[in-house]
Amino acid sequence: MLPALPRLSDYGVSPHNGFLPDEIPLSILPDNYYQPWETVVHNFQSLILAKRLRRIIDALPVLETDLLLTEAEWRRAYSILGFLVHGYIWGGDKPADVSFENPHAEMRCIANDPIQIVPPSISIPFLQICKHLELPPVATFAGVCLWNWRPLFDREPMDSLENLATQMTFTGSLDESWFYLVSVLIEARAGPIIPVMIEAIAAARRNDSSTVAQCLQLFAERLDEIGALLERMYESCDPHVFYHRIRPFLAGSKNMADAGLPDGVMFDNGTGEQPYVQFSGGSNAQSSILQFFDIVLGIEHRPTGEKETVSLDSERPAVSGPSHGFIQDMRNYMPGPHRRFLRYMESIANIREYATSNRRNRALTTSYDACLAMLRSLRDKHIQLVSRYIIIKSRETRSNSMSLSSKQATAQRVNLANTTAQNGSKKLRGTGGTALIPFLKQARDETGEPAIDAWARRLLSNGPSEIGASFGIDDGIARLGKVSERFNGEVEIVGLAGTWSVDDSEGGICHW
Repeated sequence: MLPALPRLSDYGVSPHNGFLPDEIPLSILPDNYYQPWETVVHNFQSLILAKRLRRIIDALPVLETDLLLTEAEWRRAYSILGFLVHGYIWGGDKPADVSFENPHAEMRCIANDPIQIVPPSISIPFLQICKHLELPPVATFAGVCLWNWRPLFDREPMDSLENLATQMTFTGSLDESWFYLVSVLIEARAGPIIPVMIEAIAAARRNDSSTVAQCLQLFAERLDEIGALLERMYESCDPHVFYHRIRPFLAGSKNMADAGLPDGVMFDNGTGEQPYVQFSGGSNAQSSILQFFDIVLGIEHRPTGEKETVSLDSERPAVSGPSHGFIQDMRNYMPGPHRRFLRYMESIANIREYATSNRRNRALTTSYDACLAMLRSLRDKHIQLVSRYIIIKSRETRSNSMSLSSKQATAQRVNLANTTAQNGSKKLRGTGGTALIPFLKQARDETGEPAIDAWARRLLSNGPSEIGASFGIDDGIARLGKVSERFNGEVEIVGLAGTWSVDDSEGGICHW
């Protein structure tokens, strides 16, 4: 007997908004007991600017979580404390003075480094909130995007950038708000595709190829629209502001030794027994929607560098088995119900199998291959976007660092934007602290591998693409040749919320 189709409400998924909540996220916690948190976050950018945030957080009382009564309240608390934690770690030119009341202040880094120990005032409640929401203690995509928006006017459509605003930002800049809101809008526009593709799965079960094809056509059209939305990032998010002001605040604690966190961070729960932990920072790779796209289309991702295998009795590639560990790891940064939804979808996905077994049905196969083409195009646009926001800016940073005296370089604030320039390393690190390319290109190429028709396989096997043409590349792969020349043959590429290098072993998909 086939497994039942999922009920979206069982997994906190909206048929209209997808992984965004149906209700508007709270703009304030209703119980005055939590006013100390709200006061700090209301004055967040001013406290960072005045270099008072760490002292204020050190002096906060340890608040209980018992008065968080609804899921919306738990989410608001998670977002607030996520911002406070990252602001505390990355928001100062130097650690707080050892004379402050935090008993672990003497264990902090040397001047200009980030904070390694998060005080009990926010550690204790944050860990409890994370346990409830099944999330790690970092500012995840859920905290900064899914639960951090509001409409400007309630009576206007929510899925419009012209009617969206953020609740919280690190910098107070329009650029940071725009960076989050483009992702929010993509989530909102992609949300209705979830029930559409569940209907496609049901139609495939009853051998209704016409309905499957119609659903796939709607899916392809929406993917094309999402690609256009992604390109709106350029309108109001300046690459310099993103690279130097926004990106450092999103950094996590994983593989961040060069950025000042050799052991990660400790969340001081008052027992004196908390270990140091390392987590990836906030990243769009933690969005559930693109993994949903891959799952329903049957796209398989292999470990970085592993080639496609071909079965002996067919020209079609053999199924590669479970997805690479990076993808699974990113699920740990999604709310628990969303993780379980993706896992359940893996158990019922049948579209690739159905389309392959009905390859003579041109309407069906063309619709399926169109979805692959649109998703591959989306990943092409991502590569183009991150090259502008990270690679070009990292080259500028390296060039500028060469003109600084050693004294000036030492005095620079230590963060993700200048670490490479200070230590002279060629390896770029990002907020997630893990590797991305070559599997960013590999993931794009893997998107086209399930193509059914021969023409589609040729087109999607590193064939011509808009990004290839725009960079003067003849095979459609965004090699970014100038980067290879600049880095003496080391090809390095990045995701919007992080930078990764070829020589690292981990890998996976970076979304948008």
